Amino acid sequence: MDQQVLDTATHWLAEAGLRPTRQRVTLAALLMGDGQDRHVTAESLFAAVQDGGEKVSLATVYNTLRAFCDAGLIQEVTVDGARSYFDTNTHDHPHFFWEEDGRLTDAPADQLEIASLPGAPEGAEISKVDVVIRLRRTT
Repeated sequence: MDQQVLDTATHWLAEAGLRPTRQRVTLAALLMGDGQDRHVTAESLFAAVQDGGEKVSLATVYNTLRAFCDAGLIQEVTVDGARSYFDTNTHDHPHFFWEEDGRLTDAPADQLEIASLPGAPEGAEISKVDVVIRLRRTT
């Protein structure tokens, strides 16, 4: 992996207050190395690590993704209540979920209008609204 990408990943982790271990730097570099936003599953990131010849367990990938979420570096998007995707774009925005291939992509936020939300029950507050629009190909 390119040293500049590794250095950038190390800085990204340090800025978030995370200790830049070898595994974290490797995963961070794969997530943000080229500056493009990504939607990954733990399994797809694990496969990318394996393809790169690194040795990181799937449990370490899950734990690291959780630490990245807790630090605000990425956000988790849950589809179907069980499948989680991790998004490097942490700004509020909607997503398209492509049912045929299980892919998550960004949807245009400027085209989404939410007129109102139901009030939260007493003793609770709305912390976040996730919008996942499921797509099925027509042809």
